[in-house]
Amino acid sequence: MTGRLNEIQAFYAENPLNIVQHTEQQLDAIAQRNPSLNAFTSISRRRAIEAAERLTEKQNLAEMPLAGATFAVKNLFDIAGEVTLAGSKLNECHSPASQDATLIERLENAGAILTGALNMGEYAYDFTGENCHHGNCSNPYKLDHMAGGSSSGSAAAVAAGLVDFSLGSDTNGSIRVPASFCGIFGLKPTYGRLPRTGTFPFSDSLDHLGPLARSTHDLARVYDVLQGYDGADHACVDRHISHTATQLNLGIQHLRFARLEGYFNCAHFPQANKAMDKVCKALDVQQEIVPEGVTEGRSAAYLITNVEGSSLHLSRLQQSAAEFDPDTRDRFLAGAMLPAAWYIRAQQVRRWYQEKMLTLFKNVEVLIAPATPCVAPKQGQKTLKIAGEEQLLRPNLGYFTQPFSAIGLPSIVVPTQDEETGMPIGVQIIAAPWREDICLRVAAYLEDAGFCFVPPPLYSSAA
Repeated sequence: MTGRLNEIQAFYAENPLNIVQHTEQQLDAIAQRNPSLNAFTSISRRRAIEAAERLTEKQNLAEMPLAGATFAVKNLFDIAGEVTLAGSKLNECHSPASQDATLIERLENAGAILTGALNMGEYAYDFTGENCHHGNCSNPYKLDHMAGGSSSGSAAAVAAGLVDFSLGSDTNGSIRVPASFCGIFGLKPTYGRLPRTGTFPFSDSLDHLGPLARSTHDLARVYDVLQGYDGADHACVDRHISHTATQLNLGIQHLRFARLEGYFNCAHFPQANKAMDKVCKALDVQQEIVPEGVTEGRSAAYLITNVEGSSLHLSRLQQSAAEFDPDTRDRFLAGAMLPAAWYIRAQQVRRWYQEKMLTLFKNVEVLIAPATPCVAPKQGQKTLKIAGEEQLLRPNLGYFTQPFSAIGLPSIVVPTQDEETGMPIGVQIIAAPWREDICLRVAAYLEDAGFCFVPPPLYSSAA
């Protein structure tokens, strides 16, 4: 299997004039489908068609890995000439961005065509995809269910077939939760791998950017284009580019796997448990590991998120608290009242937890964990049962993702199907820092062997 993006590139290298037609079809589909899905907050029709027209004049389309592929970005990415909303009402009064985010520039240089900005949870502080300012983003497979957040539109648009791939952000699980709910592949790279230049921040210590796609092969192709150092982001690490797309056919031989238990035991989450059993059986996972410090590490991530997020928005909270989503506002206010000593201690605990987790990779290359506790809940649902007790839904949808964001490990969500509901639910493939290639190899093996479930798109245009 080579992925749709490879087919698109090969087709347009021979038929460049079809790029404009394909782009117009995608834009028409977005206009038709988006009112019910609410994945897009703005559609860049003129920009997209002009980009497609420029591509028809290129002589080197065969050398452009994403030639003619359409994409959209979470609306915290700067798009030149557009206001960067970050899912909020308050940002509507901001000036338009003067230039594109770094990752948008890299994708367009590779021939990809930007079609618009995507819905998200307010200031990325959300796991549901519900937004009181711009409307809820719906799950493409059951419109009254959540798309997940905060990269809700990023997952929904890809799952519906409205774009070939998308970009999202992940602070505590905001790529992986919607990927799980919408039945697609989502990659959270190692912290510091991709530059965040030109994006609206949430929590500097925890923010990651990454791609979402309908196949591992497409995901790897996009990820390879995104890589590269950018000194404008202080967290970006100057490392060599890892060409993962060429390594997908290496398979899983000689890789050692372990299923995470203890905190990650999902016996009280039957949908997640079945998904884990399915993936672990497919990979013939024999080993189980109970990692130390997960609860403490997740608690540290909560504190860091609260403090850094509230610090960023403190002046807005003081001047315009009523303009926030009440759920977001209350959590930011709580963070503003946390003692500085707690934040310092949380960073210390986070480093301690990271050291504990990194020791696991002395004996294995791949860790398997659930992605979400359940399939996509209905919109408006407020609670979730954990070990028999009703807990708040919104923070606990990241129950299994947050422990890996906290320490920056690379993780990819692979989609499976819950047979009882027919809905998608994902499983995480986690590797050591900078080993996205391993995550993608394992996901490609599962996909090519038929163990992954990617529901058919609502809309699909043939190249």
